[in-house]
Order: sequence, then structure tokens, then C-alpha cells
Amino acid sequence: MDIFDSLPLLILLSSLLPGLAIFLVREESHVLRTSLNLFGALTKLGLVGLMIWGVFHEWVSDMRWQIAPGLELVLHADALSVVFVTLSTVLWLVTTIYAIGYLEHSPHRSRFFGFFSLCVTATVGLALAGNLFTFVIFYELLTLATYPLVAHKGTPEAVRGARIYLTYTLGGGVLLLIGVVWLHTIAGPIDFQERGVLSDLTHLDPWTLRWIFLFMIIGLGVKAALFPLHGWLPQAMVAPAPVSALLHAVAVVKAGAFGIIRVVYDVFGVEYADALGLLPFLGAIAAFTIVYGSVKALSQDHLKRRLAYSTISQVSYIALGTAILGPLATIGGIVHLVHQGVMKITLFFAAGNYAETLGIHHVSEMDGVGRRMPATTLAFSIAALGMIGIPPIAGFISKWYLGLGALQAGAGLWVIPVLVASSLLNAAYFLPILYRAWFKPAVVKWPAEKPRSGRWEISGALMWPPVITAVLALLFGLFAGAPFSPLEWATLIATREY
Repeated sequence: MDIFDSLPLLILLSSLLPGLAIFLVREESHVLRTSLNLFGALTKLGLVGLMIWGVFHEWVSDMRWQIAPGLELVLHADALSVVFVTLSTVLWLVTTIYAIGYLEHSPHRSRFFGFFSLCVTATVGLALAGNLFTFVIFYELLTLATYPLVAHKGTPEAVRGARIYLTYTLGGGVLLLIGVVWLHTIAGPIDFQERGVLSDLTHLDPWTLRWIFLFMIIGLGVKAALFPLHGWLPQAMVAPAPVSALLHAVAVVKAGAFGIIRVVYDVFGVEYADALGLLPFLGAIAAFTIVYGSVKALSQDHLKRRLAYSTISQVSYIALGTAILGPLATIGGIVHLVHQGVMKITLFFAAGNYAETLGIHHVSEMDGVGRRMPATTLAFSIAALGMIGIPPIAGFISKWYLGLGALQAGAGLWVIPVLVASSLLNAAYFLPILYRAWFKPAVVKWPAEKPRSGRWEISGALMWPPVITAVLALLFGLFAGAPFSPLEWATLIATREY
């Protein structure tokens, strides 16, 4: 076995081993803990770069370990895996830098970064899962690894939010497990395969498959925050800003959305799912969640809660693209997996900077903040405009392809109004924030302003991550057609699924 064949395992170990070592690091050993974090993140980035090259040239890695008769743990690298693994790896590096600065004087940092690394390991594991059994294992490990991060502050509010999160996600995991076990019982082991595997198993009862699909989508829909399974997400906003960024842009909600893509495309097959009448069901839930999340965001004065309801809306674009039959909609849904990630992590980084530096937690406290923190607010503005769908930022590309895909599939009469309504609602809850930040007179003193150190508005570890991810959101829009761009990879995946 050469290095290319073992890449999936090495990518997993690159965060697992440093994470386990970090648990043993003493609190005062800041340099050692930071070195382990950055070594793991940079090693993973290099390994993923090799995987991108290999998958683009149609190299395939398929690592298997038999756990029991009929049960195999499978790590598999394909084009869809690469998209999610790359997103997780790049944003993990940026979030690690941000978290180091954010938690500089906080207690229990070794515990935090240990679970932080385990969380990313589980995310990468489910991205590289080659069958349903492996996916479920890492899906549940992600739930368990994220719980201590949500409860990290240890306050009654944090513990309550973490318990709500755990209740929802474990319940969803049980439903997913029921669907997977049921399918395994009637169809045997199911490996992920482009264009799906169930359409070839003609002996299976269609109504049984419909019920299995329902169980699996509900189980995945909890983490993807589909209505009415979204209640945990606003409650989990008590977590520190790096955790919120991880939840919304890299790990939990993306794991649910990624799982929906896998089930529709690589288990059922999108054309067979449509023949069973499953796509309209998924599309209706996604469309309602898009509008519902945006409407709820309008009434939230707490900044992170407004961003949380925005996530509920925006992640459902991925499910919507999956539910529309046709390659253009598939491209729009998959590319939004990446675009929403870089835009939303920027917004949460900025929200964390406002809270950490000025004590700002509410939209009503943001008057004039753009003049006090121009780099952070410029990054926030780019990401917010991208969420609305303003060109040439990445969010516009996603919505454009979803709209074209709807027209291609003959679903324009209901999808286009949803996209327009959502964009107008996005503007209604983001533009007032930008107006307050840039054009309203600055308040004399914010609730808890810290003295400025150095020439920057905030420490570099906190300022540069949102700037970098905002630039990525802009570049992904400006150079959408470039080789190896997210849009190029989404197009590659779509051509292999149809």
C-alpha cells in the first residue's frame, strides 16, 4: 500500500492523534498546544491537497476493515468526499487560528482543543465514509465530540443549550440508524455509489423504500436544521464563537446536509428517488425552511441568534438543490455547501470579534462599529452581501445555478419565488446591520470595550481569519469558472451523477 492508497486513513489520523495528545497538555503549555494544533491542521491540508490531485485524475482509494460478518468500515475518496473534506480542512485551519486568539486567557483550553480536534476528525470521517455503516459511526461520534464544545463555558445556560443539542441530535441519530438497519436487512450492505444502488435492486418494495427514506431524511434533517427539527440550533448559540463557527460552517449542520446529498445521490440515485416521488417531499420541506428561517431571523436582535436562523434558511438551499432533478440544480446545491460555509464562518468570526472586543451581542448595539473595527466589519459586510446573493460574491453563484436548475427541471414556478423571497428577506435582516455599522453615529462607549493593543483594531489571530474567509467568498464568486474552484468540482460531481 503506497501513500496514495492510505491517504483517507492518514487524513483522519492527522487530527485524531494531535487531538488525543492535546488532552494531555498542561493548561500553561500554550506553545506546545498551539504547535500540536497547527501541525495537525497543516498536515491535514497537505494530505488533502494530494487527495484532490488524485481524485481529479480519477484515482480511487477504498480502504476496508471487516468489523463483523456483513459489516465493513470503509473509507473512500471520491469527488463529493473531496469537496467536503477540503472545506472542513481549510476552515479548520482558519478556525484553529481564531480559537487560539479567542481563548487566549480562558480556562480548560486543552480540553477544548482536544474535543475540537475530535470534532473535525469525526467530520472528515463521515465525509470519507464509503458506506452507510461507516457514515453512521462517524455521524454519532460527531454528536458526542461536539457536546463538550457547546457546554464549554459551564454556565447553566451553556449546559442547558448543550443538553437540548444532545437530545435533538441523538434522537435524529436513532432515526437514521433505524433507516440504515432496515435497509441493510432487506438489501444487504450498501456502499455509496455514483447514481445510486437501489434502482438496480428491483426486488425491493417501493413503499418500504419510501419509509426508509423518510426515517433517514428525518434523522439527517435534525443536524441539517430542517423545519421542524431545527430547535436545537438557536439554543446552541451559547457556545463560544469558534464553536458556533464550527457548528454552522464546517461540522454539524453541514454533516446533515452532506448526508442528505449522499442518501439521495449515492444510495437511492436521484432519478430513482424522483421515480419514487421522494424529491417533491424533500423540496417542499427545504423551501418552507428557507422562508421560515429568514422570517424568524428578522425578529432577532441578538446577533448570533439572527445568524443562527439565517443558517437554518441557508443550509436548506443545499437540500433544495438536491430535491430538484437536473444537473444545474445539483451544481447549485453542492457548491452552496462550500459557499455557505465560507460566508457563514466569516459572519460568526466577526460576531465573536464584536463580543470579545466591545461586548456587543445585539444588533441594536452596533451603531458605528464599522469605524471602530473596519476590517472585521468589511469582512462581515462581504459575507452578508454574499448571503443576500449580490454578485460577484459566492452566494450569487449558488442562487443563480439553483434558479437555472429549477427552470431546467420545469420547477421554476415555485422555486424562483422561493429564491426571490428568500433574497429579499436576507436583505431585510442583513442590510439594517450594515447600515447601523457603517452609517449611524458611533456610540461614545460600548458595553465593555477593551483597550486597543498595537496598530490593529484587535489581535491578529482574531482579525485575520474573517478577512481571509471573506476574501475566499469573494474569490469563489469572481473566479467561479477557474480550475479546481468549488463550482468546477460541483460540476464534476453533477456530470458523474447523471
